[in-house]
Amino acid sequence: MNKAFKYRIYPSTEQEILINKTFGCVRFVYNQMLANRKDIYKQFKDDKEALKKQKYRLPADFKKEFEWLKEVDSLALANAQLHLQTAYNNFFRDPSVGFRSSRASIRIRSLIPRTIKAVRFGSLTLQPSDCPY
Repeated sequence: MNKAFKYRIYPSTEQEILINKTFGCVRFVYNQMLANRKDIYKQFKDDKEALKKQKYRLPADFKKEFEWLKEVDSLALANAQLHLQTAYNNFFRDPSVGFRSSRASIRIRSLIPRTIKAVRFGSLTLQPSDCPY
């Protein structure tokens, strides 16, 4: 038998700031990488072989340009890259699906990396789950 628990968290001011920075940085990186991919796609749209050979910018590339991205968890930024790659794969599999024009809102589940056991924000520990909410 499975049990579910619902919790409401009340983060401290520092934790709220870190959570909001993480949301904003992930949104920024997603939108920057999306713009980069759109530009490359427009440039090489007709030549599919050249398009496949193109190198896309990574979150680490943006950290060199924007120092403030180093303040948040790098795995959260890497997840933005994975979400963008999934959107592109879905788009090329079925173009009628389309892809999001920008990352306007992000669920907290998408920010918590699944490769680690828990993310600690001071005394607040968030653990990833398979819950769809």
